[in-house]
Amino acid sequence: MSAVIVAIDGPSGTGKSSTSKAVAAALGLSYLDTGAQYRAVTWWMLTNGVPVDDSAAVAAAAERPVIVSGTDPAAPTISVDGTDASGPIRTKEVTSAVSAVSAVPEVRAVITALQRSIAAEAVGGIVVEGRDIGTTVLPDADLKIFLTASPEARASRRSGELKGKEATDLSATREALIKRDAADSGRKASPLKMADDAVEVDTTPLTLEQVVECVVTLVEKAVSAKQGRDGENGRSSGSGRAAEGADEKAGQISK
Repeated sequence: MSAVIVAIDGPSGTGKSSTSKAVAAALGLSYLDTGAQYRAVTWWMLTNGVPVDDSAAVAAAAERPVIVSGTDPAAPTISVDGTDASGPIRTKEVTSAVSAVSAVPEVRAVITALQRSIAAEAVGGIVVEGRDIGTTVLPDADLKIFLTASPEARASRRSGELKGKEATDLSATREALIKRDAADSGRKASPLKMADDAVEVDTTPLTLEQVVECVVTLVEKAVSAKQGRDGENGRSSGSGRAAEGADEKAGQISK
């Protein structure tokens, strides 16, 4: 498969991570969880005593943590200053603070630059999941997907993810998701929204396998379309060079 950039956006609990990893693995692409990067920054702020409710303090420290993301869909990793942060970033404390930290423009600028760099280096193609990938981070992505689901379905899935990681009841999870949606959609810097040219997929009635199959099909169509465009551009370029050669030859003959 030719290199392709796939942006998968949507709120929490819609199946972004599971879908993105499975699609990347199925198609031999790299995978990037951008939400984990914001969680990593948030965890660093909390660990280093930066008051996360003080946007000026967060902004001043935005460039200090060194975030490294592994892009293997079978075993994605995230480290901060050389320390594995895969577990710590999933705590309830980080979850409750990540919206405030990620809303700070300076934080988003640093992380967005990192995300673009990772995508540019993924020569074999990449699936990038987040909340503003198709609108802000990679607006020229070959395919943009926006996953949605009912609040009830999202709460159920999210609670399942949190088992053993400070799991909570469904109603509390549902309220937390609604609150997070409002914060993410209402922030000034790169709010959560569907790109105009994104394909919306409602995952509520679908199994993970069905969602993955749907997205894989969309990616394959996007790749075919891209190859078709590249072929047309190549033929046009070749025709142009041939025409230039013919004109030059005709000029020589007339002389």
